[in-house]
Amino acid sequence: MAEKPKKLLIIDDDALVRRSIAVYLADSGFEVFEEGEANHLCEAIQKYAPDLVITDLRMPGADGLQVLKQIKQHQPDLPVIIISGAGSVSDVVQVLRLGASDYLVKPVLDIEVLVHAINKALERTKLLLENQRYREQLETANQELRESLRVLERDQLAGKQVQKRLMPNRLITQDHYEVAHYIAPSLFLSGDFIDYAHIRKRYLAFYLADVSGHGSSSAFVTIWLKHLVSRMVREEGLFGDEESFASGANHLLQTVNREIKETRLNHHLTFFVGVIDTHTQLMNYAVAGHLPMPVLKTEDDCRYLEGNGKPVGIFKDVTWQTYQLQLPEIYTLSCFSDGVLEILPADTIQEKEALLLQKVAESTGSLESICNTLHVKDDGETPDDIAILTIARGK
Repeated sequence: MAEKPKKLLIIDDDALVRRSIAVYLADSGFEVFEEGEANHLCEAIQKYAPDLVITDLRMPGADGLQVLKQIKQHQPDLPVIIISGAGSVSDVVQVLRLGASDYLVKPVLDIEVLVHAINKALERTKLLLENQRYREQLETANQELRESLRVLERDQLAGKQVQKRLMPNRLITQDHYEVAHYIAPSLFLSGDFIDYAHIRKRYLAFYLADVSGHGSSSAFVTIWLKHLVSRMVREEGLFGDEESFASGANHLLQTVNREIKETRLNHHLTFFVGVIDTHTQLMNYAVAGHLPMPVLKTEDDCRYLEGNGKPVGIFKDVTWQTYQLQLPEIYTLSCFSDGVLEILPADTIQEKEALLLQKVAESTGSLESICNTLHVKDDGETPDDIAILTIARGK
């Protein structure tokens, strides 16, 4: 669509000059309106709605300075070009200070100079208006973004409270077992999850899962996991008898693997799942890509458990080996997510694991002592989620 011609209003009491300029500008493609008296300025602007005003500086009744002041007071964005036969430096300085777009000396011998000044003033006004529009759009977008961030932060805080409520409380059994945990999320929500239960007052089942990624989507997977495992315990009797004690860890991992593949959650998990027969101190456990391995601290030893296995949610039809360990009467078993390695001052994974083992050996083995020794803080500044689970007996 062709652009409409720009409208110009010429104010000059000299009809001959005014008319000659108007004819030339009309031939140059502008829509031109004329006014012979400055006193009629307001009515003319309201009537013609010009894109630019050209006015003489000296006119009977009202001069160009008053015209300029009036225009800038009511329409500061309307460009004004002053034409004057006086041409003093003080006039030039004054009209430019008042906001005139240009100042030309009368008579204008080369009207193309005036056309160039008009086009330059119109282009400058167009750029100013576009900048103002972009600035307003940017301010609106920033305001919407700030509001969206407030809503997101509120949702994240609500999600954090929900996730905390899903975590188990500290557990102390009649068999002198004490189970506790600590989670320091790197964001509002954590992709690490811990759960445990003393089933039928005999089998102490527990797991530590680390969902790939961070934030809301990983946290939703932990909630789904909590629901799935609780349903298996409640409806299928997981870890509720000798048979499930022997095979439950592998069954749990296979079920989670199958469900996460079928539901296409686009996440995978590392897992450590174990179950202790609190009557015999025998522990069965399975490892699904978990790193670092849990640390067993006894009265005269501190070492990593053995084991390995594929992570959950990547491969089809996987089985996991069930490892068995006879636990001593007095010990502490500490499980960590891999985020703990990120805060240890060492270069390689092997060095970090060695340092973690040393730190656990230096601690009393309690959850509080381990957290203090490792300087784990829930300040939202950890590079990765950190989850710690401790199971102590005879302490």
